[in-house]
Amino acid sequence: MNAKMTQSDHKCEIILVRHGRPELSRNVRLTARDYEDWWARYDESGLRAGQRVPDRIAGFAARADKVVSSPLRRAVESATLARDGAAPDEIMNGMVEAPLPPPGLGPIKMRPISWGTVSRVLWLGGHAAGRETASAARARAARCAQELEALTGGERRITVFAHGWFNRMVGRQLRKRGWRMVEGRGDAYWSYRRFEK
Repeated sequence: MNAKMTQSDHKCEIILVRHGRPELSRNVRLTARDYEDWWARYDESGLRAGQRVPDRIAGFAARADKVVSSPLRRAVESATLARDGAAPDEIMNGMVEAPLPPPGLGPIKMRPISWGTVSRVLWLGGHAAGRETASAARARAARCAQELEALTGGERRITVFAHGWFNRMVGRQLRKRGWRMVEGRGDAYWSYRRFEK
C-alpha cells in the first residue's frame, strides 16, 4: 500500500489493532494457579515466528502519522513487524490489557481461553483479587482515549497496537467523545477497530 496519504485525503483517524499471535501456546489444560503463572508468561512473551501481517494492518501502519504501542512485548513486536522493522513512534503505558485475575477454583483444569472467559466475567462482576478493578480499568480507558485524541491534533492518523479487551474499552470511550467506528473486524489476532472524527 501507499505510504502516507496526501493532506487533501487526510482524515482524523484512530485505529486500534490487536497484536499478532503470541508465541505461548494456548493448547494446554491448567488449574487456576497454573493459569495465573501462564498469564504472567504470556505477558512476557513475544510473537510466534513466521506470521505475516495482514495487508490491511500493514497499510494502516504505513499511512499513520504516528504508530503507538502498548509496552507489552507482543504489542511492540506487532507494531515493529507491521512497520517492516521500525519501532513504534511512542509507547503508551496505559494501553496494557485489562487484568484477568483467576478465580480460586481448586484443581479444576481448563484451557487458557476458558479461564480467560471465566476470569473476565468474574472481573466484570467485581472479582479483582488485588488487581485493577473493572471501574479503574474503565477510567484508564477514558484517559487513554483522551490521550489518543490529543495525539491526532484534530487532523492526524494514529495506529495503536494493543490488546483485545482493552481496545474494546478504549473504543467505547472514543465513541463517548464523538468518534464514529467506521470499521470493526472482531477480536481475533490482528483484528482492528477504525474510528474517525
